[in-house]
Amino acid sequence: MGSLARSESGLPIQPVYDAGTPAGFDANAKLGAPGRFPFTRGVYPSMYTGRPWTMRQYAGFGTAKESNERYHELVGAGTGGLSVAFDLPTQMGYDSDEAIAQGEVGKVGVAIDSIQDMRTLFRGLPLDKVSTSMTINAPASTLLLLYQLVAAEQGVPGDLLTGTIQNDVLKEYIARGTYIFPPKQSLRLISDIFAYCHRELPRWNTISISGYHMAEAGATPAQEIAFTLANAREYVRAALAAGLDVDDFAPRLSFFFVARTTLLEEVAKFRAARRIWARVMREEFGARNPKSQMLRFHTQTAGVQLTAQQPEVNLVRVALQGLGAVLGGTQSLHTNSYDEAIALPTQKAARLALRTQQVIAYETDVTKTVDPFAGSYFMESMTDEIEAAVLELMQAVEDRGGAVAAIEQGFQKSEIERSAYLISQEIDNKERTVVGVNTFVLDEEEPYEPLRVDPQIEFDQRERLAALRRDRDNDALERALDALRTAAQGTENVLPAIREALRGHATVGEVSHALRDVWGVHVPHDTF
Repeated sequence: MGSLARSESGLPIQPVYDAGTPAGFDANAKLGAPGRFPFTRGVYPSMYTGRPWTMRQYAGFGTAKESNERYHELVGAGTGGLSVAFDLPTQMGYDSDEAIAQGEVGKVGVAIDSIQDMRTLFRGLPLDKVSTSMTINAPASTLLLLYQLVAAEQGVPGDLLTGTIQNDVLKEYIARGTYIFPPKQSLRLISDIFAYCHRELPRWNTISISGYHMAEAGATPAQEIAFTLANAREYVRAALAAGLDVDDFAPRLSFFFVARTTLLEEVAKFRAARRIWARVMREEFGARNPKSQMLRFHTQTAGVQLTAQQPEVNLVRVALQGLGAVLGGTQSLHTNSYDEAIALPTQKAARLALRTQQVIAYETDVTKTVDPFAGSYFMESMTDEIEAAVLELMQAVEDRGGAVAAIEQGFQKSEIERSAYLISQEIDNKERTVVGVNTFVLDEEEPYEPLRVDPQIEFDQRERLAALRRDRDNDALERALDALRTAAQGTENVLPAIREALRGHATVGEVSHALRDVWGVHVPHDTF
């Protein structure tokens, strides 16, 4: 790693501080060394002293063309990874011209109906060099296959593609709601994705098991980690039941967490999560590959903590949240734009969010040493306490029969709703300070001009879909969709059949409807 880093005073900064350094502490089994089991101090030996985390920016709105322009701007500004936001119809497996999609096309993300939209979305972007994360769950297989097909058209083979699909349907039943199929069929589809990517896309992260959305719904840090790891345990069990070897798929598992403004607890949370997962994978599932034991995660700053009041204050919140994620050892980071509580981020706000990460990476000294909080009396105590609280909650899930059974009983959802209610009460009673909302308020807010989505987008998407359906070979497509239904009825991997249907210009909605025909849809049971 070359010569030692230096402080502003010219003092040497060791890449790692442990029992062997003058300012060290008593290392123990709970800590270990960075890059070694149980990974409390980070999943890689050098962490950011080698290179910084991947700086992602979550973007996508309106049409594929508009989103493509934003991606080019972000890459030009120094973004190392793209993170795609899809609109609600796409997330739910519906096309833009379906009645249920009316009024939602292009609103909270980009509308992707077919391979044509996916071509436009990534036109001119080097897919062999850019890492792409797609926040998509129930129809994750469809969007991933569209991405693979477009990359192949650009001459990029599957073994060069890097990125992540969220693909975490269990948390949709708990906290978010963009599910399609019942849990059993969803787990079958996820296992098929694991197997397909092991063969076809070996560098792709097949799932990003998410606590972020639970946190946004009101989960405490301990609940966020516990319910996420309980879901992860269920995915591993499903893959093993499908005949996969743990060390074939576990190295491509990844996680997605929030970073709140309570910086110290967030750092402890990340450290505890790594330690727990390492032991679950080694001791419960027998994983021998160290990469199978590593909890690698993406972090997004806490959108729920951003305020529409005095929105510029959100710049400070995001900087603190991003710093907490870095001190906690994240592998990639998205920093929210300060205006997201009002509307879609403007170009200037998105650039400022990226610059926040760049200041942390290149102007502070937090990247000069690994796990700088290690050995802190507070940090080690808090890490232990969060670990104990998480393990207790994970056992509560196990006592109810595992994550799926607990979801069906409403356990996780009710626990999170209880926490959300307490937070709301504390804010209303001013027991919890929110600057600009319940204290330090202004008599009159300054005017702000948000970015708005043109309603013409929905009409244009409908027109493109009509042309697509008119020009394609619909007889061949129907045969491909029938082949997909047949695959779904049996036990074979459904992804090759989905890929062939998409190659024949099937839409996202048509693929999802073919699977709905066989698997049905999830109907939630309200138990409270």
